[in-house]
Amino acid sequence: MWNLFCRRDIVTMELKCAVQTYNWGKRGADSIVATLMKSVNADFAVDEQQTYAELWMGTHENGPSYLKNTETPLHKCIQENAETLGGNTVQTFGSNLPFLFKVLSINRALSIQVHPDKAKAKELHELQPNVYKDPNYKPELAIALTDFEALCGFRPIDEIKLRLQKLPELRIVMGRTNVHSLFEADDSMVSDTLRQCFHSLMTCDSDEVARQLKCLIDRLRNADLATRSWAEVDLLERLCTDFPGDAGCFTIYLFNHIRLKPGEAIYIGPNVPHAYLSGDCVECMACSDNVIRAGLTPKLKDVPTLIQTMSFECVSPSTIQLQPFQENTFTTVFRPPVPEFAVAQITIPPGQACNLEPRSSASILLIASGEAEMSSKPFPRGSVLFIAANEKVEIKMSSKRDTGCDADPLLMFQAFSNI
Repeated sequence: MWNLFCRRDIVTMELKCAVQTYNWGKRGADSIVATLMKSVNADFAVDEQQTYAELWMGTHENGPSYLKNTETPLHKCIQENAETLGGNTVQTFGSNLPFLFKVLSINRALSIQVHPDKAKAKELHELQPNVYKDPNYKPELAIALTDFEALCGFRPIDEIKLRLQKLPELRIVMGRTNVHSLFEADDSMVSDTLRQCFHSLMTCDSDEVARQLKCLIDRLRNADLATRSWAEVDLLERLCTDFPGDAGCFTIYLFNHIRLKPGEAIYIGPNVPHAYLSGDCVECMACSDNVIRAGLTPKLKDVPTLIQTMSFECVSPSTIQLQPFQENTFTTVFRPPVPEFAVAQITIPPGQACNLEPRSSASILLIASGEAEMSSKPFPRGSVLFIAANEKVEIKMSSKRDTGCDADPLLMFQAFSNI
């Protein structure tokens, strides 16, 4: 019955999605997650003291979506109507969505973390299912909605060495012998010596870490503007305020500090160290919640597993940013090098309409800004729709919001499998 209904009128497949209230999220109406939910759910009361961190759109068991009108779980509908996923998707991934779509609103740093590759994710789940509850890997793509910043991947080795030369406090917590070995290492040994340096930092005595962080901040607080800039004193102070004495505060000198403008994106592959710092983004990943943490968090830290799993490749920030391609007049597409997901950003100017590109897989569409109209029905900001594979959908800005050339465009994001 659901299948006949949805095939006749695709726009009726509106979803009710889950909100995660992790403590790093933005509070109350400052959170895009909260305002998106409030826009489409009259009974959603925004608590100004509550943190609203993530909106989950998909079938993951930790935050499943439901058909809004019937409260039927989306995963159940898909399993009973697998053809809505698309033939290639079913053959490759079975009768479930291979991706998890999210919106994040970040007030303070997330943990320093890696997502293991498929083999390691399965191994960790089998060995410690109470800690690593998900056997799937979790490559992920983040597209900025506002100014967004993150730590991601080790900096080029020359940048790391420059900071080690200028920061005696960093040399102390990484171990002077280890640092000397890093400076003497040839290209083939850089990763191994960097691994030892990082291990020393993350296992350094907590009192020593706190002492060296205090010395560093006291010394840099009165530094000239040029020094404060390269030493990123404002970020260091912010992290030390939120996570006092945490060795992870030193990682700003080891990892690339990425700053994105709205519409820019980063792709984070398996085993790449990262920590989102602030801002709002749309995020898509393989359907998983698998994380190994080692700093900037009150949650369980598993330093040995993180060290064992982490990539110590030194990379340029430009290799982390993912460039989209222009699919048509209204659509740019971000395609990471994995089959589970891709994301289209769709921008429709006032007074215009477009046909969504039919996708060979099922997709989830988020209306991030503006009000859309599909089949003469309005869908406000925050609406989330499941669209079956190969469906043709015409969308335009709702006449209620179409006030001329000065109106904001309709902004949407569509996640689908990348096969």
